[in-house]
Amino acid sequence: MFESLSQLRYPQASHHEPAPCLELEQVSVYYDAVMALDNVSFSIERGERIAIVGPNGAGKSTLFQVIAGIIRPSSGQLRIFGEPPGSHICIGYVPQRRQIDWSFPVSVADVVMMGRSGRIGLFRWPRRHDWQKVRQALQQVDMLAYARRQIGELSGGQQQRVFLARALAQEAELLLLDEPLSGLDAPSQDAIFEILDQVQASGVTVLMATHDLDQAATHFNRIMLLNRRIIAFGAPEKALRPENLITAYGGHLHRLPVDDVTPGDMLLTDTCCSGGETEHSHG
Repeated sequence: MFESLSQLRYPQASHHEPAPCLELEQVSVYYDAVMALDNVSFSIERGERIAIVGPNGAGKSTLFQVIAGIIRPSSGQLRIFGEPPGSHICIGYVPQRRQIDWSFPVSVADVVMMGRSGRIGLFRWPRRHDWQKVRQALQQVDMLAYARRQIGELSGGQQQRVFLARALAQEAELLLLDEPLSGLDAPSQDAIFEILDQVQASGVTVLMATHDLDQAATHFNRIMLLNRRIIAFGAPEKALRPENLITAYGGHLHRLPVDDVTPGDMLLTDTCCSGGETEHSHG
């Protein structure tokens, strides 16, 4: 995975200022005969922070890979700042931790430098300016002291902060985070949100896949409820209505007795992760 990250170099596309940060029109993705995304359409403005939620296999990772230009949609159109995908160096993509080979012999500083590859260009060495960007990014996520460490020696929260530093060094304007909080303790999650507050304040658009509905409702402007197609997309109180959750999660969603929780609450049992997850949703 590190090798593929270091090779993500795009010819730089111009940005059309009036255009939204991200637009999808009737995008569908098939893997052989299996549909991963079904007629997905939406628009996101610059500086928004969007949570993508849905059950395991809902197509969240596929959606991010389409936006990042890693896979092509089977049909439909995608525009980033008014231009088609595959021509941008402004997209920072942080994949799921389980997709990364943490034994790969690369230092923290080298991982962050991979974010500069699109700006450095093919067959060129990093310059002093690039290493300054790496240092600034590591300092922003409070990881500068670990610059020489092998990436696999870090804790999960530290690793995620390094990948956020990589996106900062890249000077990303659109940040895609695929379940970055999975397996992290509360202090590590809080540290990630503090960094996201900083990048959003600078105008960066953030899309994050998460399984924590309460967290999504608390920390994000809008929520996209996805299960191959968009079930709902809007403010948390509208997107997470009981009827939308039932449509998205089906048999994984259960009403709880009134004595157990606040009336109207529901219990979501999602087998998306090893060991499964259990969460409350307030309907």
